[in-house]
Amino acid sequence: MAFDWMADPTAWFGLGTLVVLEIVLGIDNLVFIAILTDRLPPERRQKARLLGLGLALFMRLALLAGIAWIASLTAPLFHVLDIAFSGRDLILIGGGLFLLFKATTELHQRLEGAAENRPSGTAPAVFWQVIVQIVVLDAIFSLDSVITAVGMVRELSVMMTAVVIAVLVMMVASRPLMDFIGAHPTVVILCLGFLLMIGFSLAIEGVGFHIPKGYLYAAITFSILIEALNQIGRRNRRRQLATIRPRERAAAVVLRLLGSRSPAPGIDDAVAPLVAASDAAQVFKPQERAMVKSVIMLADQPAHSIMTPRDEVVWLDIEAPEADVRRIVLTAGRSRFPVARGRLDAVLGMALTRDMLAGLMERGAVDPARTLHEPVVVPDTASVLDVMERLRRASVQMALLVDTAGTITGLVTPDDILRAIADFPAAPTAG
Repeated sequence: MAFDWMADPTAWFGLGTLVVLEIVLGIDNLVFIAILTDRLPPERRQKARLLGLGLALFMRLALLAGIAWIASLTAPLFHVLDIAFSGRDLILIGGGLFLLFKATTELHQRLEGAAENRPSGTAPAVFWQVIVQIVVLDAIFSLDSVITAVGMVRELSVMMTAVVIAVLVMMVASRPLMDFIGAHPTVVILCLGFLLMIGFSLAIEGVGFHIPKGYLYAAITFSILIEALNQIGRRNRRRQLATIRPRERAAAVVLRLLGSRSPAPGIDDAVAPLVAASDAAQVFKPQERAMVKSVIMLADQPAHSIMTPRDEVVWLDIEAPEADVRRIVLTAGRSRFPVARGRLDAVLGMALTRDMLAGLMERGAVDPARTLHEPVVVPDTASVLDVMERLRRASVQMALLVDTAGTITGLVTPDDILRAIADFPAAPTAG
């Protein structure tokens, strides 16, 4: 192979131009390979992409080596209704019909959701089916690429160098393109639309109706601009949603799924059909939706918002006369009491009413000091969910809330949490 052209600046210009054209002509090939390999398991996609592009490189080099055969493809083979058909025309017709068929079936599967329900045990068969389809596709697009190369330059080494560089660039770009397509499903539909256009143009070019490439590229460019605007709109919408707390977004979406009429800023295209169906069915009652919202928001709701305030807390003073303690236990109607010495902040523990009444029956006196349990002390800045978790592990389900100075500000019981969830009215007093 002669490389005398390397000293010729015009040959370098031709090489650069041909590389650009080969990349442009190979983009549709690369896009379709990315769409086909997207159907494979993630661990096999890169192998299929590189294998497909490697086969494309091999085919193009082989076709370039048979330039005489390529030139003979333009000679008419037969005529139908005064239309001459050459080998190239037949390949274009067959390739165009193949692209139309594959793009249509891919569109059908993606629009009907069939791609989501493929059986997992068919991965090896699907892999080789994809490779066979890529081989057929490479043959179609390689012919177009090689004919372009033959028409642009005369040196075979320049053609092969341009083809190798173009395919290597596509190999490097295949992974980012695949990631982009996977992250933007609507782009796949757009690319399949491009392939429909390309397949149609190849088929009608094979029967003698030539569509200038500029028209196709103009339509594709316009479509890409529209899709770019859509992607910008989605990105701005995601940025706006990022300013809303994730828990609020989740609550809004869940409530809309349950049939709420309130706006849900977190709803995306995948959830919207479910929301519409739920709106129509109205399966859940408003009270149920309110309870679900309350449960979701427990982690963001501060405990002091549901607590019994300090001045309403009924507590037992261990230094008070036994008669006063007995009167409070018998008349307060509480199942548990904080026990302190002289003042509430000097809390000693928690006493259960049933234990004190048992002591009253056995000893004739109420003695809370005999039945003390470890108190649950929680900062008043904690969330309701944090308090609920502490109460779940405690022997007495009552939590004392304290401020930064250690002063008791109130208490929370499971009854308070239930009222917050079910939106019951607050009790007049608690203990």
